[in-house]
Amino acid sequence: MPFCTAINCMDGRVQLPVIEYLKDQYNADYVDMITEAGPIAILSEKTNNAIIDSIIYRTEISVNIHGSKLIAIVAHYDCAGDPLDKAKQLVQLEDSVKLIKQKFSETQILGLWVDKHCVVNEIINRKE
Repeated sequence: MPFCTAINCMDGRVQLPVIEYLKDQYNADYVDMITEAGPIAILSEKTNNAIIDSIIYRTEISVNIHGSKLIAIVAHYDCAGDPLDKAKQLVQLEDSVKLIKQKFSETQILGLWVDKHCVVNEIINRKE
């Protein structure tokens, strides 16, 4: 697939591992990176509509213009923007996947967890 999309934290430690994972596991040539501090907190709590709208807008460009067929939403260990433990972040990740799947129902949505060793773990995979 030429393009896929990652809604990722701005934390530089998780950028390359996510890009490499998506290229290796999903044969992506390019990864459109949409970054925010703690995006799963923003998407799951639904308290900052301006940022949510911005994430959706940028994702629409990736899907509608670049033809992205896959959107990965990323949570990670030691997140400064969302300093919750893994269990709570995984609940947020599930809620974030549900929200993005509502907006992009025809697109495959992944929920990824990046651990303290920068290993990417696929937690959720919603194809339909």
